[in-house]
Amino acid sequence: MFHGPAFSADNRPLKVGVRGGVDEQIWEVVAQVAKKNGLAVEPVVITGTASPNEALNNGDLDANAFQHIPFLKDQIRQRGYKLVSVANTLISPIAFYSRKYKSLEALPQGAKVGIPNDPSNQTRALVVLRDHGLVTLRDGFDPYTGTATLADVTSNPRKLEFVESASVVLARSLPDVDAAAIVNSFAYQAGLIATRDGIAVEKKENNPYVNIIAVREADRNAPWVPELVRAYHSDEVRQFILSKYEGSVIPVF
Repeated sequence: MFHGPAFSADNRPLKVGVRGGVDEQIWEVVAQVAKKNGLAVEPVVITGTASPNEALNNGDLDANAFQHIPFLKDQIRQRGYKLVSVANTLISPIAFYSRKYKSLEALPQGAKVGIPNDPSNQTRALVVLRDHGLVTLRDGFDPYTGTATLADVTSNPRKLEFVESASVVLARSLPDVDAAAIVNSFAYQAGLIATRDGIAVEKKENNPYVNIIAVREADRNAPWVPELVRAYHSDEVRQFILSKYEGSVIPVF
């Protein structure tokens, strides 16, 4: 009667590829909510260098939830995957932290500012600086379609001195700079929570770096897709995220 694995005769559960840790814990709650609504969901932890997108594209998974839109677009461009996003889940926010100042606006002329040296996280840091009026970026820049580097900074009125480094190093060397943009996972390891300790946190609205649920293009309109999304977007899951992670990850539904 129904199309899709969630409603098959043998009631085979939907296999959703996730990474271990936060996503695994959240999807255990999603699976409980889905079960109450008659949908069988099995979170599958993808470890090491295995690709959740490869597994999804090949049909070994029914969905995955571990990435943001720019990453998915890059994977599609490089590997030709036939995958689409069907829902937003959460954001693991990048934030600026400082041992010396209470806000980005308080940074003095010539302040030393650490930013990540990888393309996606450097883009996120520069967007935060732009949104707070500390820099401007080249005309036409759109984080949904491209990345930004220091070469794309068209004005820097405070003459901030940028220090590019790996995210793990920035978390350890925060006392050595006036402020630093630190990726959430490394900030959390250093005892920092974006919404509590950050002097500036990236916006979750209209943010391409929000994490998503992806499925194959062929399953975009399968009847189990909205049911899976409804389970994730439930109040139970939202409250679990808010209470368990205390602002280190933020639901965007």
